[in-house]
Amino acid sequence: MVDSRTYEFEGERPTIDETARVSREATLVGDVEIRADASVWPGVVLRGDIGPVRIGRETHVGDNATIHASELANEVMIGHGAVLNETTVEERTLVGFNTTVNTDVTIGSGSIVAAGTVIPDAYSIPPESFVRGVPAEITPLEETGIDAAEVHDAFASGEYTNLAQRHEELFE
Repeated sequence: MVDSRTYEFEGERPTIDETARVSREATLVGDVEIRADASVWPGVVLRGDIGPVRIGRETHVGDNATIHASELANEVMIGHGAVLNETTVEERTLVGFNTTVNTDVTIGSGSIVAAGTVIPDAYSIPPESFVRGVPAEITPLEETGIDAAEVHDAFASGEYTNLAQRHEELFE
């Protein structure tokens, strides 16, 4: 049976780990890989046409996000409506709602990107940074008083893995 969520592009077809949850209302095109216990919510578009899309273990991509030719490491949280283009997001990073991440950006591990942030082309954000604004301003997390581990644990990996598992009909 053909999976109505996935589309082949130039011989590449998406692969989804059996423990991942992908909404039937998401669209996956080309060279896309979704690893164990990840979730991809309604309205998400993952386009692996000019480059691969990799969604790491226990990584969650929120409703209506668009990910193009990007790699998301393990335990990453992408907020609703975010747009990432040719981006690398390292482990345990949270990218807020409606964030725009332009071409050739790396977001270091353990970072938090605030909702609505716009990150211009070719930024390299160090690990454990707080990023906010239009255009993005970078502040080391240690200077903010924000506990990134606490924020991540509260809003990302375990909670979203559990939530996705409880949404049986959404992820048929």
